[in-house]
Amino acid sequence: MKALITGGAGFVGSHLAETLLGEGHQVHAVDDLSTGSIENIDPLKDHPSFHYHVGSVMDVPLMAELVDRADVVFHMAAVVGVKLAVEKPVETMETNINGTGVVLDLAGKKNKKVLVASTSEVYGDGPNGFLREDEQVHLYPTTKSRWNYAWSKAIDESLAMAHWHQRRLPVVIVRLFNTVGPRQTGRYGMVIPRFVQQALAGEPLTIYGDGTQSRCFAYVGDVVRGLVDLVNCPDAVGNIFNIGNDHEVTINDLADRIVQMTESTSSLTYVPYDQVYGEGFVDMQRRAPDLAKIRRAIGYRTTKDLDDVIRLVVDHARRP
Repeated sequence: MKALITGGAGFVGSHLAETLLGEGHQVHAVDDLSTGSIENIDPLKDHPSFHYHVGSVMDVPLMAELVDRADVVFHMAAVVGVKLAVEKPVETMETNINGTGVVLDLAGKKNKKVLVASTSEVYGDGPNGFLREDEQVHLYPTTKSRWNYAWSKAIDESLAMAHWHQRRLPVVIVRLFNTVGPRQTGRYGMVIPRFVQQALAGEPLTIYGDGTQSRCFAYVGDVVRGLVDLVNCPDAVGNIFNIGNDHEVTINDLADRIVQMTESTSSLTYVPYDQVYGEGFVDMQRRAPDLAKIRRAIGYRTTKDLDDVIRLVVDHARRP
């Protein structure tokens, strides 16, 4: 398989590239390095089947050439993280929506399969149970910049499904829940690498809100395995899938666990949402995926629990 990964120098994109190369596939990765890092793909540069390009998904001539060479496009490029979306709403909307439009338009001209990476954020302040792909969602008004990321990814999904329904472009949409592992940065608000860095430095772990909110954290290796299996599953085309882990933990419990596992002397400190994200910020109290659909489609399963993932992140953070 000849695969193109947009956002290929990012956290998930670089792990996906590793997995594909390990299975004997050809990989082209494109990234503008706005949130990705060339260090993520340094170990891959000498691989004869790996090629990387520093550029934007909105560079139509570059993308036209790369899409033409590919059998499948893994569209992972996006502005990532709620914190960055709040700070840069214009870049969030333009990159996420316009970039996806370019990818789908070019793929449509050659009928190339596209996997579109979406997010659990599209559920908004949704129901309190396990979230299903056909769930009715509740997004806040567009005047609330906190939801720019969710709105932009919901539009991406709608655009991809429009290409499927009108033009029969083979698309697969995945809603990633919290994905964690080595090489993830805490720079954009990702909680586990941020907590680990603080714990190893002996600094207070900063918890946003009261810490009673719960999340589910999936090992990046399990997630990318699912992505590859979905593009190889004919029945996945034209469908949306949750992907992640369905074991919940509160942020308070997560912080306590990281302090214990790093043998840190760090304390916990609480920061109101308004101080981090601005006035009127709203967060979901619970976000847990229903994984029944992806399990039926590809037999998706997770191989590492939360403690395993934390150990991997800690080991990576301790490297010189």
